Amino acid sequence: MRLLVVEDDPELGRRLTERLRSADFAVELAASRSEAEDWPDVDRMSAVILDLGLPDGSGLELLRHWRDRRVETPIVILTARGSWQDKVEGLNAGADDFVVKPVRFEELLARLNALFRRQHGSRATIIEAGDLALDPLARSAMQAGRQLALSRQEFRLLHLFMRRAGQLLSQGDILDDLYALDADRERNTVEVLIGRLRRKIGRERITTQRGLGYRFEK
Repeated sequence: MRLLVVEDDPELGRRLTERLRSADFAVELAASRSEAEDWPDVDRMSAVILDLGLPDGSGLELLRHWRDRRVETPIVILTARGSWQDKVEGLNAGADDFVVKPVRFEELLARLNALFRRQHGSRATIIEAGDLALDPLARSAMQAGRQLALSRQEFRLLHLFMRRAGQLLSQGDILDDLYALDADRERNTVEVLIGRLRRKIGRERITTQRGLGYRFEK
């Protein structure tokens, strides 16, 4: 899952990006309103974490800009401004959540996961498909009651497939979900990962449509 963090403080941006990547997100960082406003695929992000105090403009105006242009990506405001007026203004402008700095990373992560559960219309943490069960919070996957030994990238790939079971995913879709834009994004990486995952969950679970992509069968 890809996140865009809009934060002008270099040290906070670095630490937040590192913690989110350690939680298995692919994270992009924008340090200003103009950089974030020009981001090429903000509508394809899983979520945006947005600071309000940016050096070249208001994060609140950036939020309104995105919502005016029908960008429906979930947006979490993360700011030092903690008055009730700020919260009301941010939520009314289209934010999905409002978090006041300083905040423990565990709380921010819990809020993101709650947001994703609401987005997918379910309060359940566990994702199930056939004999597979995946818990994204515990980072565990089971098949027929047996714990699966998955690498970090294999787990992220399985998470993507199970979230979008039955949908055809191109190599580009998979790369966008698993890797930041500046990461190594060689397409044969997808083929290698899928080959390894097939050996662990069964080849029949992931079908290939040549030239189009892959589909996870429920």
